[in-house]
Amino acid sequence: MLDNKSVNIIDVKAAQKRLLGIAHHTPVLTSRTVNELTHSQVFFKCENFQRTGAFKFRGAYNALAQLPEAQKQKGVLTYSSGNHAQAIALAGQLLNISTTIVMPDDAPAVKQTATRGYGAEIILYNRQTTNREQLAQTLASDRSLTLIPPYDHPHVVAGQGTAALELIEEVGELDFLLVPCGGGGLISGCAIATKALLPNCRVIGVEPELADDATRSFHSKTLQTVHNPNTIADGARTPSLGKITFPLVLHYVDDMVTVSESAILRTMFFLWERLKIVVEPTGVIAAAALLDNVVIAPVARIGVIISGGNVDLAQVSKLFSLG
Repeated sequence: MLDNKSVNIIDVKAAQKRLLGIAHHTPVLTSRTVNELTHSQVFFKCENFQRTGAFKFRGAYNALAQLPEAQKQKGVLTYSSGNHAQAIALAGQLLNISTTIVMPDDAPAVKQTATRGYGAEIILYNRQTTNREQLAQTLASDRSLTLIPPYDHPHVVAGQGTAALELIEEVGELDFLLVPCGGGGLISGCAIATKALLPNCRVIGVEPELADDATRSFHSKTLQTVHNPNTIADGARTPSLGKITFPLVLHYVDDMVTVSESAILRTMFFLWERLKIVVEPTGVIAAAALLDNVVIAPVARIGVIISGGNVDLAQVSKLFSLG
């Protein structure tokens, strides 16, 4: 059940105003080839063109901008495999807030480098032996820093929802919206915005098969977890939905599905080749559900969130070998 403190469309619209002129209004791309393959009209909301290369900047900036001045002066801390890390680091730089990021030592080098480049302090940990949430909470307490989690925060959820708000304002009616899901911040925010503007649009969340905790949670109505899933979609390696996002997903989302690792790779290469855009594995999981026929919706208007494009180019040959 949702409580009266939960996130709503008013929060998402307020976030949109806060982000105006700061976050990029990302492009919506179409493909005649994709339309022919799916027998539908497909609109890709390309958050790989967002600042820091992913949708995460929306929620990070929205959260940091609303901190009381005293908390801004002390600084913030978060934990992230990369995209939220970069987003918090850049938002902190723009708002003159010091940032500390707890990152796994196997996070893509491109994401670590970018995060440091935005001025953040990085603390690395071994994901096999360390609980990142506990480490982050301990560090935040010891250093008197405000913890801004990557998804389970109302201001983060509201910021992420502006991606769907922009998409619908640009393209109009949609029959379906497909959204990648890790910890549930993006799909929660997008589902809130979509149901407010287009109540009949079906919102479907997509996860990797190897990290299917949210899908199991959705269908069982009981919070499920997964431990360090070995998926190439590193942004979806979250252990579970959060205390805020789980009720939102149950309330606003219509269905949850999963896609295979091979489908993720095929879709990533396909979008590189056909849309001429650089997308990361996590960024294409919603598109994979459509292009791999997990979701079949002929003669429909379908929105697809491409969540990010931070590919470690040094690892591209490895990805090709997996494909």
